[in-house]
Amino acid sequence: MKFETKAIHAGQEPDPGTGAVIVPVYQTSTYRQEAVGKHKGYEYSRTGNPTRHALETALAALEGGRFGLAFASGVAATSAVFNLLQKGDHVVAGDDLYGGTYRLLEKVFKKWGLEVDYASIDEPHSFDKAIRKNTKLIWIETPTNPLLKIVDIKKISRLTRKRRILLAVDNTFASPYFQKPLSNGADLVVHSTTKYIGGHSDLVGGAIVVNEPKIYSELKFHQNAAGAIPGPWDCWLALRGLKTLAVRMRAHEENAIHLAHFLSNHRKVERVYYPGLKGSLGNAVARDQMTGFGGMISLELKGGFPAVQKFLSRLKIFSLAESLGGVESLVSYPAGMTHASIPREERLKRGIKDNLVRLSVGIEEKSDLKDDLAGALKKS
Repeated sequence: MKFETKAIHAGQEPDPGTGAVIVPVYQTSTYRQEAVGKHKGYEYSRTGNPTRHALETALAALEGGRFGLAFASGVAATSAVFNLLQKGDHVVAGDDLYGGTYRLLEKVFKKWGLEVDYASIDEPHSFDKAIRKNTKLIWIETPTNPLLKIVDIKKISRLTRKRRILLAVDNTFASPYFQKPLSNGADLVVHSTTKYIGGHSDLVGGAIVVNEPKIYSELKFHQNAAGAIPGPWDCWLALRGLKTLAVRMRAHEENAIHLAHFLSNHRKVERVYYPGLKGSLGNAVARDQMTGFGGMISLELKGGFPAVQKFLSRLKIFSLAESLGGVESLVSYPAGMTHASIPREERLKRGIKDNLVRLSVGIEEKSDLKDDLAGALKKS
């Protein structure tokens, strides 16, 4: 089956009891058992829920994986991956990454004895150089947040397989529609389902997809033991979002390409970050490992932070807000929002400047979005 068909049908067969074509919301905490140890597959909804199982099955199918696990948030899913490790283990992460992941590593897992180094995505051999004898995991985002850099998954996976290191890829920005890291050698794929998978800014969730049964078993144990699971209603909303993921991602990309070209030629824009622009860093790798470039754009404005303030205050359609991936267009200021947990000196070292703005391009009419940006830039 093609992606669009899987998104609507994988794990979402008609309800056997009623024939309902949409998976029901199993709003229950527990299940009647016929005898001790004798049940119909479900005991307690922290351990398993039919609505959640449908979502996990669908996500695994769309990522081309064997096993899916849903979590209460993207950070909860990320935390589960890091919990595969032990005290004294070493992680190498790409240096351009979500501020919440940086905070989790620096403020939570380092305290528990995890060792962390960051490899420069711009330097080809930086990951190889950062690996130690106790390195157990490489964590990358691609495209990255917020600079939309592209990491060569195949290249990193050759490195990790040779060293028997796990490779985890945060695939949130691309979605499984545009990129399937498992097919390029990743061991784990992580999503914030809050974003493109949900697609309507009305849920918070996360997910992991894997192929290896042993890794799945360890993650499943953690999911149940730690209990950061999504409720059935959030799972149902994510399933609803999946059904239109392909249609939405095509619209997001069409609008983003249109706006990226406009912005890259604007006299008040210093730089545009979008992997779909020809000649941009990472464009060749993106064309190889992705089937599209997504709906995220970052840009640097001439005039520094004062120009950013004026620009943000004059936007009409783009809403200043955290998050991304919804049908509506959003704008954020990474230095003061999504990446505020990274110290300023460190942010600047990583290229997150005070004049950087990140756009989550929605699926509105592209001419309206262009006019909104043009108006805000003209007045700024």
